[in-house]
Amino acid sequence: MNAILSTAQVHSKSLPDLVNKLLAARQESLVLFQKLAALKPFALTASIHPLLRRFRQALVDYLALGPFEVYEALEEQPAESPYRRARDLSRRLYAHIARTTQAALDFHDRYEGKLSEPALAELNGELSRLGEALATRIELEDRIIAAVRQVDLRVAA
Repeated sequence: MNAILSTAQVHSKSLPDLVNKLLAARQESLVLFQKLAALKPFALTASIHPLLRRFRQALVDYLALGPFEVYEALEEQPAESPYRRARDLSRRLYAHIARTTQAALDFHDRYEGKLSEPALAELNGELSRLGEALATRIELEDRIIAAVRQVDLRVAA
């Protein structure tokens, strides 16, 4: 490696920590998604309300970590940063990730408040569409995460 990397230049703590935080929030959301999907066939029972509420909150927490923490930290990297590739990749993928964010927020808003029979009847289809959006988001995020981790591996070596 030609250049000596300073701690300020690499942000060795913040980006890896933010990525780990994002992955933990993602995992929590996916676990709750799976628990919710396992309740099929859906019925207006006392058990669905708290689980749906927990899932919706975990989903919003996860969605916020990407643009408001990880991508923002990448944008703050200087031009000569070793995270330049990850920053450029996040810039290219951000519009695609934003579409998945909107799909998830639409789900969140649709199931806010008291559940009705018609909304419950559509929950399976809505979860399926949300699952597809989340799968796309995860695929895109994983590309950015891999680029961040490549830098971390080079710095650690």
